[in-house]
Amino acid sequence: MVSSGWCFLAAMIVAYGVANLLQSVAAARTTVHHTFDPGLLLRLAGHRTYLIGLGCQVAGFVLALLARRDLPLFLVQSSVAAGLGVTALLGVLVLKWRLPAAEVALLVLLFAGITALVLSAEPAPAKPLGTAGLVALVVSLGVIAVIGFFAVRLHGAPGSVALGALAGLAFSAAAVAARPLASSATPEAFVQNPLFYLLIVHSVVGQLLLGLAMQRGSTTAAVAAMDAAGAVPAAIVGLLLLNDKIWPGREWLAAVGFLVTLAAVIGLTRYAEPQHHHAVAGERDRGMVGAAAPGRPL
Repeated sequence: MVSSGWCFLAAMIVAYGVANLLQSVAAARTTVHHTFDPGLLLRLAGHRTYLIGLGCQVAGFVLALLARRDLPLFLVQSSVAAGLGVTALLGVLVLKWRLPAAEVALLVLLFAGITALVLSAEPAPAKPLGTAGLVALVVSLGVIAVIGFFAVRLHGAPGSVALGALAGLAFSAAAVAARPLASSATPEAFVQNPLFYLLIVHSVVGQLLLGLAMQRGSTTAAVAAMDAAGAVPAAIVGLLLLNDKIWPGREWLAAVGFLVTLAAVIGLTRYAEPQHHHAVAGERDRGMVGAAAPGRPL
């Protein structure tokens, strides 16, 4: 019998791809922030485009949670990166992005790596995380917040990559919390589990860092940095502690797929070019930024 996790996984990829695109457009319409200011999320919430994108991200989050009930973290977290392909395709079709040849090649490589992971992943329920795991998630939250406080001072592509990577670590911690949480027997057990609240806090911090990262240049660079930084810790924790499994005899395929996927997303942080820039007031008035211009509805 085919696990329903595969259907949730495919829908998650589409949802995250649309969310990346819409949130990047909204971030381009908002004044660039150089402080770790949670108020950015409130300002972004003033854009209808961002709210729709956030709705898609929430849908992707729920779908990912459902997929993690059976599928290993190394597959689900790596598959989040496949949303980049959906983002890029929609960007080309809707916003007339021009992707460099290197970026197109890396996106193809990304899908090849994820295909290998799909073929190697064996569905299995998760094990409980334990008290030590809870403490580690709390500590990681503090570390990410402290580093983020200083990383917001970076500008341009380095800022996109650094903040995107921190967002990936926050979302990776949320994924670790979500894997055993998804196996809760009842709704009451779900909301009473401390992992539920750690998942929420890590997700909010990750969302803030991703918004800051998207303001500083390339959408694909920010999201690729997020995916690259988030995939490795979740994969390690999943395999060592949470009962993530690989089909016997396909360990080599999982290793190749993971390395290829990781190389592709790291490559995207290096070769991706900015798709949008913040416009000056005069350009806003003349609508010179095209489909992604501030104030222009999608």
